[in-house]
Amino acid sequence: MTLPRPAFAASGALVSPDAPAPEICRQGASALARMLAERRVSSVEVAEAFLDQIAAQNPTYNAIVTLRDRDDILAEARACDAARARGETPGPLAGVPVAFKDLQPTAGLRTTFGSPLFADFTPEEDSLTVARVRAAGAIVIGKTNTPEFGLGSHTYNTLFGRTRNAFLPALSAGGSSGGAAVALALGMLPVADGSDFGGSLRNPAAFNNIFGFRPSLGRVPNVPAKDAFFGQFSTDGPMARSVADLALMLSVMAGYDARSPIASADEGFRYEDRLDGAQSLRPRIAWLGDLGGRLPMEPGVLALCEAALGAMEPAGWRTEPALPAFDFAALWRSFVALRGLAALVSHGDYRRDPARYAALKPELQWEITEAARLSADDVATAALVRSRWREVALDLLSRFDALALPSAQVFPFPVEQDWPKEIAGVAMDSYHRWFEVAAPGSMTGFPVVNVPAGFAPDGRPMGIQLIGRPRGDLDLLRIAAAYEAAAPRAT
Repeated sequence: MTLPRPAFAASGALVSPDAPAPEICRQGASALARMLAERRVSSVEVAEAFLDQIAAQNPTYNAIVTLRDRDDILAEARACDAARARGETPGPLAGVPVAFKDLQPTAGLRTTFGSPLFADFTPEEDSLTVARVRAAGAIVIGKTNTPEFGLGSHTYNTLFGRTRNAFLPALSAGGSSGGAAVALALGMLPVADGSDFGGSLRNPAAFNNIFGFRPSLGRVPNVPAKDAFFGQFSTDGPMARSVADLALMLSVMAGYDARSPIASADEGFRYEDRLDGAQSLRPRIAWLGDLGGRLPMEPGVLALCEAALGAMEPAGWRTEPALPAFDFAALWRSFVALRGLAALVSHGDYRRDPARYAALKPELQWEITEAARLSADDVATAALVRSRWREVALDLLSRFDALALPSAQVFPFPVEQDWPKEIAGVAMDSYHRWFEVAAPGSMTGFPVVNVPAGFAPDGRPMGIQLIGRPRGDLDLLRIAAAYEAAAPRAT
């Protein structure tokens, strides 16, 4: 008999019930920051607890793939404690351990991008995201696993192998931020970063019962990025076990930077300071479901998500089916073309070296090959379709506070499987067709958040993605906080 499990754990608490953890590791970043500021715990105690939890859990789950020397980490923690004792004002993440997704360049720490081409690469400079998190006082302890160059929504590569689901280790962790999601769900990290082109902050969050936030494009600038003028899809963002921790991490990661041509202006406030009162919200949600039968879904996915939204009705939420008149087949073709173009811009240079090109994963070779066949008319058509979809989504959001879809079309699948080849009897014609449900959110550039929806009867997690209004990151975080406050919990 499958025991009931909560839709998600209480704010900041450990999510997976199958991985014991000390009390410190059950705390999220916001709670730890308060405990450290009040001197109820030391940075050394925090670092030791999380390093011990990694030692206990990571050999099974393979979420952390590069770990700094323990003595070096503890030396930084002691320095943090000493600075606090001197009365210095620490940053908002002072003494909080963080491991970055292995797509983020980290100065002095190996960064592989999940690729054998970079197996021994150690950057000289941090990415902007890493630099901002370091400046906030976080202690960098290592890197989290990702598929090669972040391609695919299942976390595996030839360097480090496969990351396993936090609840059912025989199953996929999702991706591409799968290592981060699992590390959070098992109490190996209190907060994490991820990145998202076609669902990489949403799918692994859904598969591991946590929150993942894809910000508005430009809210978290991507620097460095040689494809800066084509960077209209991928964005870094926070992952956490609570919305308060999402907001805290977003405050650290967000902000203007002139090196990014799409960077947003600073908003002038901290997101975590604006969550009070969110539980009183009564949002109106447009349920897009499976896009009128367009998206094949594994049995149980839609019913679980609909039940989770229905459970919000006593809190004043209103959810209505709302399928706009739009050619979603054309939207998918547009997504594939523009995604391929981004891959060509970022990685097309590898074609000049046959040996290096041959070492790339087949899915990346396919992206580059298909994109190279695009004509100017193909690209123009894709851009126009995207613009039309944005207009349709804007119209919906003039009548609703958020648009909702499942965060994935399947529950977590066997970890040995590279990607689902069919869903509900429908063959998948590419490595990414099985997460087509992420395309509507990615194609708008609007903020999107995964909120946990609960578990199938066999214990497999699922999530719901909520798409907010343009530049409405705070409003969407508040809606997510209202969901977090009111969602039922099993006892």
